[in-house]
Amino acid sequence: MKNITLGSTGLIVSRLGLGCMGMSAFYSGAGMDEAESIRTIHRAIDLGVTLFDTAEIYGPYLNEELLGKALADRRDQVVVATKFGTILHRGDGSRGMDGSPENVRLSVQGSLARLGTDRIDLYYQHRMDPGVPIEETVGALAELIEEGVIGHYGLSEAAPETIRRAHAVHPVTALQTEYSLWSREPEKEILPLLRELGIGFVPYSPLGRGFLTGTVRSLDQLDASDFRRSNPRFEGENLAANIRIVEQVAAVAAELDATPAQVALAWLLAQGDDIAPIPGTKRVARLEENVAAGDLNLTDAQLATLGALDAPVGDRYADMSPVNL
Repeated sequence: MKNITLGSTGLIVSRLGLGCMGMSAFYSGAGMDEAESIRTIHRAIDLGVTLFDTAEIYGPYLNEELLGKALADRRDQVVVATKFGTILHRGDGSRGMDGSPENVRLSVQGSLARLGTDRIDLYYQHRMDPGVPIEETVGALAELIEEGVIGHYGLSEAAPETIRRAHAVHPVTALQTEYSLWSREPEKEILPLLRELGIGFVPYSPLGRGFLTGTVRSLDQLDASDFRRSNPRFEGENLAANIRIVEQVAAVAAELDATPAQVALAWLLAQGDDIAPIPGTKRVARLEENVAAGDLNLTDAQLATLGALDAPVGDRYADMSPVNL
């Protein structure tokens, strides 16, 4: 698989990464088959995937532990990315935003232990803390870089002005934000800003939380605890309206003898060489399907067709406050 340099701080990653969240949290089947999840991680490495994404909130903690177990004898082959800032380590360990320097250091020590490593290659602030100036948070991250505890840092779901302020303190390596054929909001301000500043882009949910695969047609397919049951885009009339988007993606896929997931990922990869999507899966077969998207070439006409798709109906989250994942 092709590698790219993510941002301007020298971090080299595979063109496609692997989002590990669904192996342990929030989606149907999470935590049900650790052995298959580990096989998926190992197969990803075999296929040239180097960027593995997790977070302390996934579980919480379980996903970092799983990734650490899977990478125990392969740590030097990969780039480990994890996130902090949505657990109150200075308090009772409950969920909440905390970007304080104290919480940064408490968080990183916990992640290092769970991942079984002496360093984190890419450390994201998961959500911004309105009570702590970003300059203070980045100051603590810069100290960790100087100490060799983390290699690079990033931000997740940060606003343009926050990104600028953070970058002025220490260069941001990557921004992680939802981006896909049905979440194109970053194109207006975020992507131009990242390219101006030399910051890489790591789109999460590049398959629209699984919707763009064409496999989700009813909420009955999802476990009762599945996060998507409360997601506006999967509910009621919105679901039926959004299926029409998937049908158009499927039509392009039929032209190429590909799957809708592969077409959705190929479209995203065509948006720039500074983009490293992290589609998530917990199964080897889906991983192999996703990785094959890197070899799929869309024609100009197909790119235009996909680019003209209607926007989905419904917000990205039921509650669009920044505490959401």
